Amino acid sequence: MSLTDTFGRTIKYLRLSVTDLCNYRCIYCMPEKGVCKKEHCDILSIEELTEIVEAAYELGVTKVRLTGGEPLIRRGILTLCRNIKEISPEIELGITTNGSLLPKMARQLKDAGVDRLNISLDTLDEEAFRTITRIGKLSGTLDGIHAAEEAGFKNIKINTVLMNGVNDGEISNMLRLTKDHPYQIRFIELMPIGEVKSHYCECFKSLDGLEEYLREHAQMTVDGVARVYRLPEHQGTIGLISPISHSFCSGCDKIRVTADGKLKPCLHSEEEIDLRGLHGEMLKTAIIDGVRHKPLKHNLDTEGSDAKRNMNEIGG
Repeated sequence: MSLTDTFGRTIKYLRLSVTDLCNYRCIYCMPEKGVCKKEHCDILSIEELTEIVEAAYELGVTKVRLTGGEPLIRRGILTLCRNIKEISPEIELGITTNGSLLPKMARQLKDAGVDRLNISLDTLDEEAFRTITRIGKLSGTLDGIHAAEEAGFKNIKINTVLMNGVNDGEISNMLRLTKDHPYQIRFIELMPIGEVKSHYCECFKSLDGLEEYLREHAQMTVDGVARVYRLPEHQGTIGLISPISHSFCSGCDKIRVTADGKLKPCLHSEEEIDLRGLHGEMLKTAIIDGVRHKPLKHNLDTEGSDAKRNMNEIGG
């Protein structure tokens, strides 16, 4: 079965948030004081999360990414991973994480069927890392990356949100990581959403300058929404994700579900469709309805994001 929106885009990708809580407080994602912990009854249970994935799979979704907040702090995360792979081994299951809990959990995640890991790492400087995450330790994420490798994860992607005056001076350091490691370092343009909206203009850094350099020195391919470059004699690659300067809405194949059960047809739209309490055909109908409400494009280049939540509340 194919899940198609009104503009002819086939939806194959579900980003499923399992919690809005996190053990970091990244400046572009969460309020400095964190967020109030929801009551257990206010977030989707493991059974409800599994049911949503099963319905989405039956409608044509083949790729699922678990997000947060920090998904690895969610109780029952390993059970959820096993449940998803039991629905079908064909589902590509990924997790986006800050990496700090991977030293304890990487091998368990691999055994539970997780196929891919995206690990957030915005800087290699300890002081800058503390500034960005507010409470994190650089060693925690670096140890997590090493643990993921030791557990057998391949094609690890490292997400770096580029911010003017914060970490834009470290581009060359991040590029050097791909020399001896088979990572894909993904530079991501900052988006005007949630916490960063009020000072977005001063923090935004276009990827155009970096791309101009890479075009002269590297070969390009495409991987989903990323333009991917490989520098000569480098094991890894560099991915550029530019939602502002190079919108990829025309090829968007994803929907999102928040930890409290709201389907968002677009990250930047205000619209949310409640999936809680729905089962079977009613759940599938709601997902189909949500896809039909998927807009042609976001308005980040003119009006900014219409989303009323922070990234941690939507699913980063």
